[in-house]
Amino acid sequence: MTDWQSNIINDSKGMLAVLRETKTIAVLGIKPETHSGQPAYYVPAHMAAAGYEIIPVPVYFPDVTEILGRKVFRKISEIGRPVDMVNVFRRPADIPPHVDDILAAKPKSVWFQLGIRNDEAARKLAEAGIKVIQDRCLMVEQGRL
Repeated sequence: MTDWQSNIINDSKGMLAVLRETKTIAVLGIKPETHSGQPAYYVPAHMAAAGYEIIPVPVYFPDVTEILGRKVFRKISEIGRPVDMVNVFRRPADIPPHVDDILAAKPKSVWFQLGIRNDEAARKLAEAGIKVIQDRCLMVEQGRL
């Protein structure tokens, strides 16, 4: 197994490489249009407008079946096809129950949004060969890079 720490990305060059190999983004914790003022809605909406395919995976909102015009999935592993990135909008303490689901989906990368950091979860993902970015805003970095 390669050195897992090389899969923890903290620099612009690494983030740019991750963004370049990303076309589909499953958004764990996405919020529906009724929450358009919150980052868990407007960040994925921005990424969709920038040309990325967004796959909504809300944690709450059981009655919502579509977000951003796309079918909602309840688990990453239920998407049934490869995703390049899982963008996470969950409190750090709420991430561990999702780790096995994320691992089962085998994304190339997992991006924890600004203010979200869970080193134990990041290590498990990185040890599995998944690139991990923590505590960064995907929309800001995509616009900057």
